[in-house]
Amino acid sequence: MTPWLLPISLRYIWNEGNKHFQAGDIDKAIECYTNAIKTCKDKMLLGVIHRNRSACYLKKENYAQAASDASRAIDVNASDIKALYRRCQAYEKLGKLDMAFKDVQRCATIEPKNKTFLETLRRLGAEIQQKLKTTFSTDSRVQNMFDILLEEEADKEKKEKAANNLIVLAREDAGAERIFQNNGMSLLIQLIDTGKPEMVLAAIRTLSGMCTGHKARATAIIYFVGIDKLCSIMATDNEEIAVATCNLFQCVYDSLTGGDKRVYGKEESLVLDSTKDLKTILLALLDMIVNKNVSGHGRDQALNLLSKNVPRKDKKDQDHSKTLFTIDHGLKKILKVCGQVPDLPNQLPMTDNTQLIASILLNKLYDDLRCDPERDNFRDICDEYIKNKFDPNNMDKNIHAINALSGLLQGPFEVGNILAGRQGVMEMMVALCGSEREVDQLVAVEALIHASSKMSRASFIITNGVSLLKDIYKKTKNEKIKIRALVGLCKLGSAGGDDYSMRQFAEGSTEKLAKQCRKWLCNPSIDVRTRKWAIEGLAYLTNDADVKDDFVEDEPAMRAMFELSKSTDKTILYAVACTLVNCTNSYDKKEIIPELVQLAQFSKQHVPEQHPKDKKDFVAKRVKRLLKAGVISALTCMVKADSSILTDQTKEMLARVFLALAEDAKDRGTIVAQGGGKALIPLALEGTEAGKIRASHALAKIAAISNPDIAFPGERIYEVVRPLVSLLNTERDGLQNYEALMGLTNLAALNDKLRVKIIKEKALPEIENYMFEEHEQIRQAATECMCNLVVCKEVQERYMEDGNDKLKLLVLLCSEDDEKLQRAAAGALAMLTAAQKKLCTKLTLVTVQWMEILQRLCLHDNLQVQHRGLVIVYNMLNADSELAKKLIESEILEILSVIGKQEDNPSKQEVIDVARSCLVKAMDLGLIKPFS
Repeated sequence: MTPWLLPISLRYIWNEGNKHFQAGDIDKAIECYTNAIKTCKDKMLLGVIHRNRSACYLKKENYAQAASDASRAIDVNASDIKALYRRCQAYEKLGKLDMAFKDVQRCATIEPKNKTFLETLRRLGAEIQQKLKTTFSTDSRVQNMFDILLEEEADKEKKEKAANNLIVLAREDAGAERIFQNNGMSLLIQLIDTGKPEMVLAAIRTLSGMCTGHKARATAIIYFVGIDKLCSIMATDNEEIAVATCNLFQCVYDSLTGGDKRVYGKEESLVLDSTKDLKTILLALLDMIVNKNVSGHGRDQALNLLSKNVPRKDKKDQDHSKTLFTIDHGLKKILKVCGQVPDLPNQLPMTDNTQLIASILLNKLYDDLRCDPERDNFRDICDEYIKNKFDPNNMDKNIHAINALSGLLQGPFEVGNILAGRQGVMEMMVALCGSEREVDQLVAVEALIHASSKMSRASFIITNGVSLLKDIYKKTKNEKIKIRALVGLCKLGSAGGDDYSMRQFAEGSTEKLAKQCRKWLCNPSIDVRTRKWAIEGLAYLTNDADVKDDFVEDEPAMRAMFELSKSTDKTILYAVACTLVNCTNSYDKKEIIPELVQLAQFSKQHVPEQHPKDKKDFVAKRVKRLLKAGVISALTCMVKADSSILTDQTKEMLARVFLALAEDAKDRGTIVAQGGGKALIPLALEGTEAGKIRASHALAKIAAISNPDIAFPGERIYEVVRPLVSLLNTERDGLQNYEALMGLTNLAALNDKLRVKIIKEKALPEIENYMFEEHEQIRQAATECMCNLVVCKEVQERYMEDGNDKLKLLVLLCSEDDEKLQRAAAGALAMLTAAQKKLCTKLTLVTVQWMEILQRLCLHDNLQVQHRGLVIVYNMLNADSELAKKLIESEILEILSVIGKQEDNPSKQEVIDVARSCLVKAMDLGLIKPFS
């Protein structure tokens, strides 16, 4: 049945599908063809519709579906050459080269003179030969590597090389499969059983490479190696091995929960249901965190895995069963970790970061709950745990309970706050403060500090606990307790934030507290854990502008803080980030509307006051001092911290600081030189929405004026595109739009791969929209960006499509008064008309003013604009003889003659040469006679 003999409704759907496909609206085309398949009864026609839909799926890069549809078309007509070639293309993209080769072989048999089929046949044949050669050589290489690693006599350097080669091979799908097929699993277990750290590390990293994104191999690793064995490896007191095993667990988990995007086909049945395995892993990790035989590094990694994989990544997802399961089976275990007091005997091995990671996990679990009964259950379990620990006859149990409460106050504060208000809890803290044991005082003072994190609680402690903290500060001779008591006072003293009129303490008191904090911070004889509290104090006190100014004047104190931020104790990161946000004034500020201030004053309401030293010029001076002291190297080091410690809130604060530091264009070179450009990329891709926007804006500021190859070396440059594109949004402000466009312009000028990346990130429609923008600078930046993108074939095709004003807009922009805008628009037209001759004719149809605009370009005072205008004329002369005749019969000939007759002049030789080339072309076409 031919299309015109179809029922009217089916013919309409068919035609609509074809129209949508030709217009590039692939999703609509698929929808139409799918509807046609549902209603069509004719077998031959169904084959044609499936063939058309196969072409759509190829465009969408859904190769499995494209192959399936093409196969259905071939089932109807085995000689359908279009369907055969489309299935060949799909199979090639899916890596099934042998099947792709068979299909194109049939195509070449049906049409033996078709150059496309013959070229594809030759190319696939060469690729298959190379693959076979690689496979045979890989088998021998794999065996050779294992022989070296298991040989006792082999020298260390040789073994290291073999281990590294094995890891690299495992990251490639073909290499991983060869290792798996060549008895690799049992050989890797032998490597682990040697117990030698370098061998264990090589084996674990190889297993990670093998199972990444491959459900079948991940399942095999669980059954060959075993979850218990993996846990015992992660439990070893070797940070490198613990991190590598954590990464292996993550790879296995990702593969089992949908990270595997492969199409298995008939092999799907070989991959077992993974639900039971995931539950077993979860229970094993919960057991690990309270196991005394697990090292501190192992415990950290177990908590990290729980933190990353249990709470939902997307709150729209309705399934939070993993969180509920973890709360039921592991909440008390996490609280046990929070309650550990390292100074007491028989405690779990921990690192400096363990308890903070546990607090972060508690916070994530609580945030993931969906209703009040679930939150009540969480609070009840925590309440019961802490209540059961209180014992008037056992002080160790009491401080365990208070420390667990501290963990909650650092995590889900709402829960900790409620429990701190329970009868007897605050009294216990006060009693512990008066204890003779140092450890009791330390735990109690820290709990008081954490309890005063919110304004309401701070008010309670100001009236009830300030005198207690002052007494401790004055009477104790122990520096550890003294500094913590001081931090408590600092925290309470900053309860008014940056509001100058709401100082809690007398004038000058906060400066004295800050001076003492700086003194302790600079004292290397005090241990890192104690000096950390000095930064905690400054994090609160730097709300005061006087303190900020004093701090940035004290370069040794700044350098001491930056050095501490690079230490192994990463619990310090939040306090350092807070201090830097305060010093750079990069926190959110409420807009002060004068009318509302007058109204508030009239009604005798409180009006926030800005400190004189919080004005722009003071902030700019502080930024310069921070840069001089080496803040960028500290920030780059902080960004590399473990993902569980570096919370989304901390990332947001770091992004705010980077944006404040990049405000002055003169400072951006310093940021790039010290690695700030690279550090910003992860901050722009992960974290809170506000944090990602600020990091993206900082990246845009750097990309707009720096050499991207230097600012973002290597493959990192491709990661910059997405953050910049995210700023091309109507919700972003004009400055963000402008600097993002400038950054993309810079990137698009570098190479084709970057231009393709920009297009793939769907930036084109947004850039085109900004070319209509009323704001001159934004419109100019968008046009410059498009000028660099038009060399891409995909962009050229958009300009060749009918039914849009893209080409008309470029022509009209050439007539604007802004020289930079004219230059960019004319440059884009020059490249488009050079690449696509059809556009030369189309250009004459978009507006009646085209000739006048072209003449203005050719007569322009700016040589760059003039050169582009003349290049457009040259392209049009080459495109069509009728068009060439029209140009030569106009005033263009006189303009070309005047320019072409000028004497050679190095300053405008390019312009003269193009004009002469135009005249020569006109002579070749017989439109003018040569000069006598």
